[in-house]
Amino acid sequence: MSEKINIIGGGLSGSLLAIYMAKRGFEINLFERRPDMRKNKMLAGKSINLALSTRGLRALAKVGLDKEILADAIPMYGRMIHSKTGELSFQPYGKDGQAINSVSRGRLNIRLLELADEFKNITLHFNTKCIDVDVDKSIARFEMEDGSHQTFQSDRIIGTDGAFAATRGKLQTSERFNYSQSYLHVGYKELIIPAGDSGAFMMKKNDLHIWPRGAFMMIALPNPAGDFTCTLFLPFELFDSLSTKENVVKFFNDEFPDAVKMMPTLVDDFFANPTSSLVTVRCYPWVKKDKLALMGDAAHAVVPFYGQGMNCSFEDVIVMDECIEKYGNDWNKIFDEYQKERKPNADAIADLAIQNYYEMADKVGDKHFLHKKFIEHELSDLYPDKFKSQYELTTFSLSPYKYALDQGKKNDILLEKIIADKAEEKIKDAAYMESLWKIIQ
Repeated sequence: MSEKINIIGGGLSGSLLAIYMAKRGFEINLFERRPDMRKNKMLAGKSINLALSTRGLRALAKVGLDKEILADAIPMYGRMIHSKTGELSFQPYGKDGQAINSVSRGRLNIRLLELADEFKNITLHFNTKCIDVDVDKSIARFEMEDGSHQTFQSDRIIGTDGAFAATRGKLQTSERFNYSQSYLHVGYKELIIPAGDSGAFMMKKNDLHIWPRGAFMMIALPNPAGDFTCTLFLPFELFDSLSTKENVVKFFNDEFPDAVKMMPTLVDDFFANPTSSLVTVRCYPWVKKDKLALMGDAAHAVVPFYGQGMNCSFEDVIVMDECIEKYGNDWNKIFDEYQKERKPNADAIADLAIQNYYEMADKVGDKHFLHKKFIEHELSDLYPDKFKSQYELTTFSLSPYKYALDQGKKNDILLEKIIADKAEEKIKDAAYMESLWKIIQ
């Protein structure tokens, strides 16, 4: 008789995990507190576009979805920086052809649920709010759509129920469980740049557009229908000051004049859409005996500025699957190795994501920063076997996030050394560079 696993949280990582587990023959109950988004596309959750890259594509490839999802995605080859005066400057993400892919969170989640529903050993439960977990007995209790309470027994439970996870809440009251949450000082609000005539894109289609303004910024990601999903990131006190139509119009005309011309529903969108917060969650341990494990945002919510939240969560699924392959039915070893492998990397991408907010909001317009980026790009092209940027290691490789974070610090020392030596012209000299490689070894 196959083992029963209750997966609590039917978002991206939960639905993907259910498919991986079902392929291994486990009997899966997948619980989601929201209604079935397949029946009402308006319920597909937050509409912030996701940046699908190497790690996430690898996870989707293992269930045969990578090509299908890419067919509906838009590749973005770099950042298009919009100055206050309307000047544009392009900063490539990687080498020629390297791109991150703008995908719809809702459409991807729906497709994963559709695939999960094809498995006879996956049962989907919607409108089920987890209200209690008995870890030792592996029992989860839910409030059902009609208000009644039901309990579901299983052999083990995996919590993929997001940044404010009910499954993690049970661990937070247990002994020697470390937990912290920290909010970024900025919140966000979604806006839109609609498509032009005949679905035409109003800006360059294959770029991630950024309006960096130091203390705040706006970004825009393309959608297949020709529109752009915009996200405004502002300190909360600045959001509070934009309380009237006149204030909003003046603010946007002052700060984003080129964008305003493409945003006919700006004021209505601004007041209709909520202002949301951005939280980083860190905790440990992620597992309790062989009964409960946390995954995705439930274990490590990160802010969105490196575009790695989904990719990181999907990588969790792969590591869990690899541990099952390695240890068979020894769930103590499976869970323990999973958390020891993922925890340092989750902490690293959390740090990288916060670091990237300040880079996107402020540094992308800084001359010294841009000079370093130029040298970094040159080194990547000249010495592909010896030098890889932090961004390339994070986004276009499967190197551990911790390695990317540590290597980025070494790279920065190397770049500052070249600038201090006024040796920009000497980077093509292999003999000169030979004396510097030890910095990043």
